[in-house]
Amino acid sequence: MARVLVVDDEKMIVKGLKFSLEQEQMQVDCAYDGEEAIQLAKQNAYDVVLLDVMLPKYDGFQVLQQIREFSSMPVIMLTAKGDDMDKILGLEYGADDYVTKPFNILEVKARIKAIMRRTRTAAKEEDASSKSITVGDMTLDLDGRRVFIQGKEVNLTAKEFDLLELLVTNPNKVYSRESLLQLVWGYEYPGDVRTVDVHIRRLREKIETNPSEPKYVHTKWGVGYYFKK
Repeated sequence: MARVLVVDDEKMIVKGLKFSLEQEQMQVDCAYDGEEAIQLAKQNAYDVVLLDVMLPKYDGFQVLQQIREFSSMPVIMLTAKGDDMDKILGLEYGADDYVTKPFNILEVKARIKAIMRRTRTAAKEEDASSKSITVGDMTLDLDGRRVFIQGKEVNLTAKEFDLLELLVTNPNKVYSRESLLQLVWGYEYPGDVRTVDVHIRRLREKIETNPSEPKYVHTKWGVGYYFKK
């Protein structure tokens, strides 16, 4: 049974989400402020976290930052309609996806199921093939979905790892931003190509010694991104 954490200070929204997700046979925990959300995330392993931006005590970005210090559990941000800055900031801090308010509950369910499908597919692939890839001072543990730079583990989000794995396993192949959006986020993902740019930038900050002069993830100007082996 999938386990979901819903975080929002609007009790009617939480109640509606909890009811709808439980109809899908999901176990739902609820938090109404940032502090409670962090405590629950530390205590439990969630398949997905639905996280509102505007929260008491700690806002959604602060909660997300703290979660990313100890977990790569998928996080979907709930943002205000038309507020692109919230979406970009959420991705910058490590969110996997976002849904704008007011939202259609069918869309929320679809996003959650899409993330869980990709997570389960990745887990099956890991079980079927235990291997690692080493390039320079970077090692990808594909089985454990971990990355090491000079022997030190780098904490990547699920999406950052998926993006890096795709590029590393297809070295020197240039992918357009549209292709990466489809391959990593899925054909049903309605986001725009800025999502890819944000994740590439975050990835470089974590794996490159000098992100402005990358050693691994390169830009083919006017075309897209590729991994140089």
